[in-house]
Amino acid sequence: MSQTHILHRSLRHTPPVAVRGQGVWIHDSAGRAYLDGSGGAAVSCLGHNHPEVQAALHAQIDALAYAHTSFFTTEVAEKLAARLVADAPAGTSHAYFVSGGSEAVEAALKMARQYFVEIGQPQRRHIIARRQSYHGNTLGALAVGGNAWRRAQFAPLLIEVEHVSPCYAYRDQRSDETAEQYGERLAEELDTAILRLGPDSVMAFVAEPVVGATSGAVTAVPGYFRRIREVCDRHGVLFIADEVMCGMGRTGTLYAVEQEGVTPDLITIAKGLGGGYQPIGAVMAQQHIVQAMQQGSGFFQHGHTYLGHALACAASLAVQDVIRRDGLLERVRVQGAGLAQRLHAALGEHPHVGDIRGRGLFMGVELVQDRASKQPFDPELTLHARIKREAMARGLMVYPMGGTLDGRQGDHVLLAPPFIISDDELDQLTERLTGAIDAAIAQTRG
Repeated sequence: MSQTHILHRSLRHTPPVAVRGQGVWIHDSAGRAYLDGSGGAAVSCLGHNHPEVQAALHAQIDALAYAHTSFFTTEVAEKLAARLVADAPAGTSHAYFVSGGSEAVEAALKMARQYFVEIGQPQRRHIIARRQSYHGNTLGALAVGGNAWRRAQFAPLLIEVEHVSPCYAYRDQRSDETAEQYGERLAEELDTAILRLGPDSVMAFVAEPVVGATSGAVTAVPGYFRRIREVCDRHGVLFIADEVMCGMGRTGTLYAVEQEGVTPDLITIAKGLGGGYQPIGAVMAQQHIVQAMQQGSGFFQHGHTYLGHALACAASLAVQDVIRRDGLLERVRVQGAGLAQRLHAALGEHPHVGDIRGRGLFMGVELVQDRASKQPFDPELTLHARIKREAMARGLMVYPMGGTLDGRQGDHVLLAPPFIISDDELDQLTERLTGAIDAAIAQTRG
């Protein structure tokens, strides 16, 4: 390929040229095929080239591609909102459509702030989130996120956000406490943080029900989110569940937080919402949030050019239709159990695999130098980058990341294949991943 004029993610390497997708496979211009073991970035829930989603896009573009939401609504946007609300936790009344996850988080933060202004509590301004979280790359979302490496060089531009401990049992649960006691300790930490900042000045607590990119499919211990909800309720703090990566069926229920037995005030969704067929994200809002704005100023003081984009909504509605019609949430649970079983069989006793975790088709493998001490590999070895290169060489796309522990130390691989993945393709995923891990680790000894 000739010299690129795209500012690629790496300025030292131009990626292969993708030319075709089919099912769980992507093909490049050199004729190589790659099994999409990560759904891109946990996006391609239906795989590639799904005929019904394509048909929905064709039908919509033939009718109307774009109408600005200050003038019009569209039938597909209304239908999509109704579908998402109907399937959402009780009390959810409205959807606010944006173009991606970072925009959804930004909108949720502003919605939370405006809510308190509308109800006469404008002093509430503090946000609390968790260390080693990721909530997006725009400045507000980046500030809320707790990934030290991503934040470091932009720190002077970020608003001040309080960060408490993540729920990361593999690393942080003490040997002398049960899972429930560990969750209680974390809830008390949040309570202490709220009291320190001033209970009437805290606006929101933000957390991923299952942590995605920064830690690799870390699930919470039982009861953790119920206790977090209780703490938030006691102090009048809103709970924002960031489901941009873990939501929309990825963990086996449409909304990941369903499995925690709590109802957030706001939920951010994206990625699997549109399956990659068009850029789309949304904020799902509880009725009391919307009512405060309706009865106050009468509008949400926010907006983007592509809110509720008709093509994006058409694609997303088609994705949701296929998930419901084809029983894909149940398939995620079944194939997720199959993936977990394969990973444990292939890597469960691996000398450099410390933890295999996740839920549904959202799994993480954490790599360690030593299993007994859980000591990570030296960050200078960039093991995660080596694994990605070795996986691509074997025709496998996975989502490895470094800085699992603290933004610098630790390596993990995130897996999020399309919901339609077959048993044979799960076998291939596991075999290729195992080979990539072994080859990458062998390089570090050279």
